[in-house]
Amino acid sequence: MELWFTEKHTKTRGLSFQISKTLHHEESPFQVMDIVETPDFGRVMLLDDVVMVTDVDEFVYHEMITHVPLFSHPNPKHVLIIGGGDGGTLREVCKHHLVQTATLIEIDSMVIEGAKAYFPRIAEGFKSPKAQVIVDDGIKFLKECKTKYDVILIDSTDPVGPATGLFRSEFYQDCFNALNDDGILTVQSESPYIPDLVPIIRDMNQNLSAIFPIVRMYLASIQTYQAGLWSFQIASKRYDPIMDFQESVYLNDGLQLQYYNKELHRACFALPEFVLNIIK
Repeated sequence: MELWFTEKHTKTRGLSFQISKTLHHEESPFQVMDIVETPDFGRVMLLDDVVMVTDVDEFVYHEMITHVPLFSHPNPKHVLIIGGGDGGTLREVCKHHLVQTATLIEIDSMVIEGAKAYFPRIAEGFKSPKAQVIVDDGIKFLKECKTKYDVILIDSTDPVGPATGLFRSEFYQDCFNALNDDGILTVQSESPYIPDLVPIIRDMNQNLSAIFPIVRMYLASIQTYQAGLWSFQIASKRYDPIMDFQESVYLNDGLQLQYYNKELHRACFALPEFVLNIIK
């Protein structure tokens, strides 16, 4: 008998794939985690029945949330990651030769341990000497934060449950306060193809624009995320991610990546008209 899983994106659409084997099931105080083996996507981590990460296409999300802001800043020494318990964003941050410290704040230790056990290639950043991992509430951490960072990355789940507060204006203000005078914030901002998410994307853009002088939205194609098109928003105190792209730093790093490159850095900010209409 074939076993299939469907993640519903709306009441009438979703993503379906066959499951070869269930590898792990666990529940924490925050969410339910399932790790499954699939023919097309390798291992897949589900949180509350939503695809978080897959072996096959994780590199797109993790490279795009990380390298766009890091190569927009001339000297990103200290980086803070909120969420991202699978370790993929941490892995990408630690690749940069200019980065000295990469601090990850994850509310749910279950996700970290699940990634280490079943996604070792994704979780390899946890072994980096640059990495510091703190199990804590990211909202609380930033509100009480006394340290200043060059780049903050919000690698959150969808705006439900414990992640709801990560999409509020007060949280963005706390991010602003925790950044150096030339700091950059990047947040994942959902799929513009899903009608219920459009108001969230618009509100995020407006709230960030009320706090930061420079805000830009960019896109990436991720086949296992809702509708296959994902958005990010970058908010900067000083550097424009298009005009201030650090091409010499990029070339010096010589990173071997699978999605991001210097041409894509600029191109990802070219938005379709329907996306521009969302954030106008």
